[in-house]
Amino acid sequence: MNLTTTDKFTRAACYIRVSTDRQEELSPAAQQRLLLDYARTHDMQISPEHIFVENGISGRKAEKRPQFQRMIAMAKTDQPPFCVILVWKFSRFARNQEESIVYKSMLKKQYSVDVISITEPLIEGPFGSLIERIIEWMDEYYSINLSSEVLRGMTEKALRGGCQSAPCLGYRAPGNGLPFEIVPEEAETVQYIFFQFAILHQDAAAIARALNERGITTRRGARFEKRSVIYILRNRFYIGKVMWNGIERDGAQERFLSEELFSLANNRLDAESVSPKRRSSSSCRHWLSGLVKCAFCGASLGYNRGAYPFFQCWKYAKGIHPESCGISEKLLSSAVLAYFEKLLAGTEFLMFPAKNFSAAVHTDEALCQKSLEKLTFREKRIKEAYEMGIDSLTEYQENKRRLLSERARLNALLTSSRNQVTADSAESPGTLTSRIYTMHSFFESSAISSDLKSTFLRCVVEEIIWDKKKNQLSFFLHTL
Repeated sequence: MNLTTTDKFTRAACYIRVSTDRQEELSPAAQQRLLLDYARTHDMQISPEHIFVENGISGRKAEKRPQFQRMIAMAKTDQPPFCVILVWKFSRFARNQEESIVYKSMLKKQYSVDVISITEPLIEGPFGSLIERIIEWMDEYYSINLSSEVLRGMTEKALRGGCQSAPCLGYRAPGNGLPFEIVPEEAETVQYIFFQFAILHQDAAAIARALNERGITTRRGARFEKRSVIYILRNRFYIGKVMWNGIERDGAQERFLSEELFSLANNRLDAESVSPKRRSSSSCRHWLSGLVKCAFCGASLGYNRGAYPFFQCWKYAKGIHPESCGISEKLLSSAVLAYFEKLLAGTEFLMFPAKNFSAAVHTDEALCQKSLEKLTFREKRIKEAYEMGIDSLTEYQENKRRLLSERARLNALLTSSRNQVTADSAESPGTLTSRIYTMHSFFESSAISSDLKSTFLRCVVEEIIWDKKKNQLSFFLHTL
């Protein structure tokens, strides 16, 4: 092996990895000590910044190992700071044979950087290469077999009623494989939630607000929301069941909740659940949506359709803060129109075709595109939450359905906006006389879409603040 040297010493790096199975003999300290001893006895020089350590990370995927990627990036520079990478075993470098071959070949042929296992010496020539491939194949087989054994063990544990996750609110893990124990003060909180929802018929958001007012937090120390209350109401662990990967068994944990109370709560949840065929409220956007803010927390007021449409702060609706900031749609719309009528003193205005309104339309399209990009990120997040066991399959399916519905709405809105531009551009000058409005006639006209009304309003208004305590609307206009 022909190694580049600096003075008397060969420049080297150490790559240290402890896999998720956490074998004691492969601890980072033990690996580093052996690698440095090997370097000293073989005239190799290792700088502290060239010691790369990854703790508790699998070797199956190179892109999931940040220190490995940092080391490879250094080796691929025009003048690599080292020409040898030392590992305790080749399995520390990679457990995927294909990736191991690709990275070793690339480092050797293109950058003259060798990978040396200090416990698996290889002879030069074809036979040494064959032995190296066999070692890599055995490492990959071990990793695959270990994964299947872990999955099999978890399945067996689930079939025996064992818990696979951290304890939920109301329980703690004593350790040593013993069943979860009840935490009395947390159990009282869970019982309070079920009693308020099933017996007193309180709304989940109202229960969340009540818990937050009393300073009670979730298992993770966060403030309660409507969804966290519903998650507790749906958790079958409280009636002695343990679920994992579609397997449900009777658990060994002590119960503090009756099945009758659990059934009452879940029957109410089922009765109040939204049908998948029901039209999403987000597809019925009001022309004031997104403009009106809560004076208490600054969040947007969401539009709620029904027999008596109204706007309400979404944080209040989720139970995050106690101050209601609702206002009826009729009262809010009338107040906004009255403000503009006063501002313009009833002056008529002429609304021109898309040629003069194109900037606003394109801005709306840009917002839709940005919202679609956010949806892609949210879809990734809900999938990760399901894979990590945070959300159940039912919750994941409902979240996915909701995001697909939102994506369809945004795509329809984009198509509508583009069609509007085309239609307005083709309009003849003789039709302009039908486009003369007052503020009242413009916003009350059913011939004008909510999107166009909203776009028009956003050209003038930056935001509207509703202070329910003072019964006051504050208008903030765009400044030139």
